[in-house]
Amino acid sequence: PQTTHFSVCDRAGNMVAITLTLNGSFGCRLVVPGAGFLLNNEMDDFAIKAGYPNKYGLVGGEANKVEPGKRMLSSMSPTLVLRGGEPFLALGSRGGSKIITAVAQVILAIERFGLSPAEAVALPRFHHQWRPDVLFLEEGRYDESVREALAAMGHEVRERPAYGDVELVVVEDGLFQAVCDPREGGVPVGY
Repeated sequence: PQTTHFSVCDRAGNMVAITLTLNGSFGCRLVVPGAGFLLNNEMDDFAIKAGYPNKYGLVGGEANKVEPGKRMLSSMSPTLVLRGGEPFLALGSRGGSKIITAVAQVILAIERFGLSPAEAVALPRFHHQWRPDVLFLEEGRYDESVREALAAMGHEVRERPAYGDVELVVVEDGLFQAVCDPREGGVPVGY
């Protein structure tokens, strides 16, 4: 009913990160005759009317109008990361406007904070998308002291259900490791 992502790496280090979306249950509800697949309703990611939110609460303006050369309100962000010019990470997620947040948080957790791939993918998530001006914390995953400290800084803090489904492949020191987000119960496979 929604976006999906998969990351693949072969033994030569060739990496692929692919994110596909319907952008809602059954997309635009049209099946390509003879092909058997649904068309998406990605037009929701453009601003039909400036200043009004789409189904994910993203608010667009002139830059997001439905016309050539304009920008979508969100991005699927399938991502490849190289280290020293060599393949290192292939990752992506589902989650509408929260995809970029989930992908960035996993990369930062690995690269800046030295967490293992499994730890990075399992970390509690937070999300802010400008409008609404609310900092969303993943439900039940943050200590009350964190909520209070953020509120004291002036943030409106709310909890929301878990989001994202990060799929990650790591290549390091000739070893491959695949990690699936524990929020959705995926299973990494290899041969």
